[in-house]
Amino acid sequence: MKRQDIRNVAVIAHVDHGKTTLVDQMLRQSGLFRAEELDKLVGGQHGLIMDSNDQERERGITILAKNCAIRLGDVKVNLIDTPGHADFGGEVERILRMADGVFLLVDAAEGPLPQTRFVLRKAFAVGLKPIVVINKIDRPDARIDEIHSQVFDLFIELGATDEQADFPVIYASGRNGIATTDMAVPGKDLRPLFDAILNTIPAPEVDENAPLQLQVTNLQYSEFLGKIVVGRVAAGRIKKNQKVTVVKQKDGTTFNDTVVQVQEYDRLGRREVEECRAGDVCAVVGIDDADIGDTLCDFEKPKALPPLTIDEPTLDMLFKVNDSPFAGKEGRPLTSRELRDRLEKELQHNVALRVVPGERESEFVVSGRGLLHLGVLLETMRREGSEVAVGKPRVILKEVDGKKHEPYEYLVIEVPTEHSSSVMRLVLERQGECVKMEGGHGNSTHIEFHIPARSLIGLRTKMLTATQGLAIMHHNYLEYRPVKGAVTGRPNGVMMSTETAKATGYKIEQLQERGMIFVKPQEDVYEGQVVGENAREKDMPVNITQPKPLTNMRAAGADKTVPLKPPVEFSLEAALEYIEDDELVEVTPSAVRMRKLYLKESDRKKFERQKAAVS
Repeated sequence: MKRQDIRNVAVIAHVDHGKTTLVDQMLRQSGLFRAEELDKLVGGQHGLIMDSNDQERERGITILAKNCAIRLGDVKVNLIDTPGHADFGGEVERILRMADGVFLLVDAAEGPLPQTRFVLRKAFAVGLKPIVVINKIDRPDARIDEIHSQVFDLFIELGATDEQADFPVIYASGRNGIATTDMAVPGKDLRPLFDAILNTIPAPEVDENAPLQLQVTNLQYSEFLGKIVVGRVAAGRIKKNQKVTVVKQKDGTTFNDTVVQVQEYDRLGRREVEECRAGDVCAVVGIDDADIGDTLCDFEKPKALPPLTIDEPTLDMLFKVNDSPFAGKEGRPLTSRELRDRLEKELQHNVALRVVPGERESEFVVSGRGLLHLGVLLETMRREGSEVAVGKPRVILKEVDGKKHEPYEYLVIEVPTEHSSSVMRLVLERQGECVKMEGGHGNSTHIEFHIPARSLIGLRTKMLTATQGLAIMHHNYLEYRPVKGAVTGRPNGVMMSTETAKATGYKIEQLQERGMIFVKPQEDVYEGQVVGENAREKDMPVNITQPKPLTNMRAAGADKTVPLKPPVEFSLEAALEYIEDDELVEVTPSAVRMRKLYLKESDRKKFERQKAAVS
């Protein structure tokens, strides 16, 4: 039986192609909200209603998959906003299980990019029906016909079926809230997009009389209700106060529990209902021990749904208790038990993450899908007021047929043509392999590479420097391949402070001739903290806290002023890319500092001797 009164649609787009803006306009034009009601949701500003997370608004990306529901006549449309970045693929893979179709959003100038390809391949694997929305048609550099051809080529390349390749195309401007099916006919509103959803996205095929099956695809928390499990009812009905059997995905064990509340998605929130039927996306309260991938089944006839498959992590990072001399000054340093509890809490809903104990009790090895994936977790922890120290990211190697394999990434770079040689040199130096090069839109060159994932660590900073900030770089996971030669690390050494005090302008003035400085005058520094980059390749201990010597003689140049260069400031991700194996990044609510693993010079020399003896 098909439920004609419901449609479940996932939204797919590359980072910054206007997905969240378009969804906002769909909410505004659905007629379910007053204008002032929506403005209140975004703090008085138009747009970005779906980006409810602070980091999402600041970074301009979607990190967490979110649900909302609008009504088009008698049909309820569940819109599922998916992250556009491959690092959050763990969100994407399970969320697509809740949908029957997708609308793919593509920028009218940039065309389909790596993250589009990544999520679309997942959607085709699940058999979802697509609608293509070419967005930002009001851009002066829009290439609409060319982009249409590129999307079709991409569908064929990713193995779309004949039915999937016969997709409707909508031309839209999310910012202006208009859409049309024919470029010769100017759009007035988003009605053509709404019609395409109703006519193209299949209604879910369901059996409401079968035993209950609901797979948990997301978890949410409420201070009042506790754990809330979210999923789509695959068969049967789920009712308030119903007894259910939960089958664990991990080991197939079962336990019984009772549903306290059933909530359906209504506009941007949820409302309590007596029951939800097969095909509905709903939230269930009261099943506190259920995790992502578990199946809520009929009490008398438990039958689990196929397990959710999540791609393996590709990057490792050491998380450890912050033991710097400034620990506790700017935030709350986590004990090893608190750090373990915080990471275990994250594991409950961040399914692409892995955590194992490190060599010492205060250390944990955290594995994720990329630097952004782990960077967002660190940023969340520092905003909670916690302090933590983290090590250099490392790629996870696998052994296949007795040979070591490493993860490779598919890298796409758009760069002005005059800088293309700099890009080629940088990527080829890092074991990259050019697979495609062609003219992009305007005076730009479009280059595609296959490159080891470890080579990407620190590449973005160098790329922006070499191209004067004009390169646009995107990448996503490709596959595991045999390990190639070593990638050269940071060419320069660093300057480490030998004292714990305030940095002085007198000493910074002297040291800025020897390299780049990372701290400003009167900033607190401690022994072993990285305070600058040496112009040479060796590390250099420096006393950056030395004051100007006082004498009773008046010097000839006493009154001259020497301008100090502004210090180089690092974001969290940039600091993680910069450090080497013997260094850590100290993350606190108000600062990101780089430091040596061993703070004292004597300890560092002892460690070097031990390492030399072992090798």
